[in-house]
Amino acid sequence: MGWPFIGETLSFFKPHRSDSIGTFLQQRVSRYGKVFKSNICGGKAIVSCDQELNMFILQNEGKLLTSDYPKAMHDILGEYSLLLATGEIHRKLKNVIISFINLTKSKPEFLLCAENLSISMLESWKNCHEIEFHKEVKMFTLSVMVNQLLSIKPEDPARCYVLQDFLSYMKGFISLPIPLPGTAYTNAIKARKRLSARVMGMIKQREHEGEEMKKSLREEDFLDVIISNEDLNYEEKVSIVLDILLGGFETSATLLSLVVYFLAKSPNLLHKLKEEHEAIRAKKGDGELLNWEDYQKMEFTQCVMSEALRCGNIVKTVHRKATHDIKFKGYVIPKGWKVFPIFTAVHLDPSLHENPYEFNPMRWTDKGKMNKKTTAFGGVRVCPGGELGKLQIAFFLHHLVLSYRWKIKVDEMPIAHPYVEFKRGMLLEIQPTS
Repeated sequence: MGWPFIGETLSFFKPHRSDSIGTFLQQRVSRYGKVFKSNICGGKAIVSCDQELNMFILQNEGKLLTSDYPKAMHDILGEYSLLLATGEIHRKLKNVIISFINLTKSKPEFLLCAENLSISMLESWKNCHEIEFHKEVKMFTLSVMVNQLLSIKPEDPARCYVLQDFLSYMKGFISLPIPLPGTAYTNAIKARKRLSARVMGMIKQREHEGEEMKKSLREEDFLDVIISNEDLNYEEKVSIVLDILLGGFETSATLLSLVVYFLAKSPNLLHKLKEEHEAIRAKKGDGELLNWEDYQKMEFTQCVMSEALRCGNIVKTVHRKATHDIKFKGYVIPKGWKVFPIFTAVHLDPSLHENPYEFNPMRWTDKGKMNKKTTAFGGVRVCPGGELGKLQIAFFLHHLVLSYRWKIKVDEMPIAHPYVEFKRGMLLEIQPTS
């Protein structure tokens, strides 16, 4: 169980390659099996690397288990974050976010925005030999989201301030809650306050605008929809905006970087992907933009993204707590114990996946079968914005594979902190294809 109070927390969260389960889990699983007990985040805990138990945990949230994130995350995200909220509040907030996804994903304005920003970013690399890809695509995905959500245009300086605050925000999630100046925890709290104040200011400003002024200033965006929702208080409105921005930019940028990382190591797969996009482009007029029907033709692209999620593991685990004594497959999880279902272990389990460490998108040709063997997101908290993120990535990849060749640094690797970063920031050597 490790040291008193701190237990095995530091070993459990120690950074490791995100395309591996890490030394801590390797040692524990080989010694105790796929389900074992520990002391993590100040309490007794069950760690599960078992696919069936993981699905049981996810599917029984709100019945036998509840969300149980550390104090630092509560302080940073606020009580109305979708990640932390439970019960009726969680359902209400999730429904608002799903309405944003459904309104946005096939909207011509969203597709146009995602594609134009892709083209613009790739154009800006024309005279570059080397780029910090992960940093660049974070700006791309954030630009798409703030444009659709808040009508912040790419040329608006606010975009850069919002990105900077979100990066500070992320670093605080895994920090110790030490309220001293300069710590990651304090910086994240301050960043959240600045972001909240910015969004609250926009809400108040719009509430004072007349209908005619609104129409003359911009098209209706989702912030207008949130403001008009009378079931939400101000804090909930702000929290929904921050949740959509965080989920929409961070995870999408990370998945895009993982796709480019794995393709750089698999030239045959990159060639196959390029062929799919050349076939789509061949049926378009010169300079004609993509549409929803083109996206639905990107079948191999979908397989590549799904396999990058499986191998790269953007989400390693979630934090749950047992609200009842739970019996499952001969195990007893006592009431009050923390529970950590490890998604990475299931994604890389050799009993579930042939050559699990091999990046092989072709295994996703039977998507139904693969979905049962992966738990990137699941249960009550299935990621509502997954499709929206994949759409942005697919459009960006379309133009990237047709415009550039790239190489990664020899020692590049994705690292789970537990959120995924790259050892060299995904520094790419790029060369135009023509």
